[in-house]
Amino acid sequence: MSNHPYIPNTDKDINQMLSVIGVESFEKLISDLPKHLLFPKLNIGNGLTEPELYNHLNIISKENFNLDEYSLFLGAGSYKHYIPATVNSILQRGDFATAYTPYQPEAAQGTLQSGFEFQSLVSRLMGMEVTNAGMYDGPTAFAEACLMACRITKKNKIGLVNFFNPTIIEVLKSYIAYKEIEIIEIKEPKEKIPEDLACLCIQYPNFFGSIPNLDEFVNISKSSDCLSIVHTNPISLGFLKSPGEYGVDIVTAEGQPLGVPISYGGPYIGLFSCNQTHIRQMPGRIIGQTTDIDGKIAYTLTLQTREQHIRRERATSNICTSTQLIGLMVTIYLATLGPDGIKDVGNLCYQKSHYLANSLRNIKGVIIENKNEFFNEFVFSTPLRPSFLNEKLLQKKIIGGLDISNIINNGILICCTEMNTKQQIDSLVSSIQEILNDNE
Repeated sequence: MSNHPYIPNTDKDINQMLSVIGVESFEKLISDLPKHLLFPKLNIGNGLTEPELYNHLNIISKENFNLDEYSLFLGAGSYKHYIPATVNSILQRGDFATAYTPYQPEAAQGTLQSGFEFQSLVSRLMGMEVTNAGMYDGPTAFAEACLMACRITKKNKIGLVNFFNPTIIEVLKSYIAYKEIEIIEIKEPKEKIPEDLACLCIQYPNFFGSIPNLDEFVNISKSSDCLSIVHTNPISLGFLKSPGEYGVDIVTAEGQPLGVPISYGGPYIGLFSCNQTHIRQMPGRIIGQTTDIDGKIAYTLTLQTREQHIRRERATSNICTSTQLIGLMVTIYLATLGPDGIKDVGNLCYQKSHYLANSLRNIKGVIIENKNEFFNEFVFSTPLRPSFLNEKLLQKKIIGGLDISNIINNGILICCTEMNTKQQIDSLVSSIQEILNDNE
């Protein structure tokens, strides 16, 4: 038996693995980790009964910050929104469960139908003609869109208009690391566009929450003979015009805000939409509606063969994992809220973030850095280091914004969703006022 009773490997298994790795013990394997990050309380010990073990783990779990007890103002790509009870209720139905990717339609009609409805709802939200059945997450969807643009235009430069979420750019860089593709940063769309630019890309709203002028952006991309790619926050489309209404070629998004819990950063789902013209170059799976031999409605994967996803460098995309379970969450969320519900959520996010910004403007030393209109998040700065301010807020059970002082001096990216109450917002403002007063 193993000396680690909660790990199913025997001592022989463990010693064999350690030998291959080339270390003497598990402790030596993790010796490079900072000691203060290790969690000795997880050393459960031996011989606990099931009720004792449950209680012990329950106590340990309270070491985490619980969003039911803390107010959250952190966004930057992952957001706390209300998830209707219908999501978890329908998600657990066996009709939608399958042990395998839905290549065999006769065994996966529930999964395929939910995927088809997902495509339909996302297309309507984005204002686009076609949508695939989902990517890994938002950043991978955006990276795949850039590669798709390079294939279509046969050009090798990707133009990024400020300001993008740095995480998205890091994923894009990993995608093109061994390809002859170059990223060009464009401060403003009005800059001279290189002739060999495959696509002009913009985040809408951008990383700082500001809302760019998509009309100008699309016109410049068309006149420069390159494709336009927009990466958006899908909740914002309940409040803003959809990218499709502006004539955008490809739209991507992180689907997490649409009924998917924050969890620990995943699993999420990437949204990917484009014009019908480019459907053959669209990555991921596409689900179509047809009829069976009895004339009844049926669903199946279409336009792409299974082999399309396993042809290595010759494939349109190497993403093989099905994200249909997360897609089902998005589908139920959108169907539950409907057009009016999405508009209400978008409006609440907009109004509450502006209420917060207007309240912060009344505090001496606080500067709102956004010069243009913004949606749901914005940047402010104070004389204090963001890490210090966030530490003090955490002591008051408030999870503050993202420290972006590497981009804007003492800058904090702060977020509001419909889940932030007026009381929470007022408490955040008064807490910042108090911390600034105490540190004058």
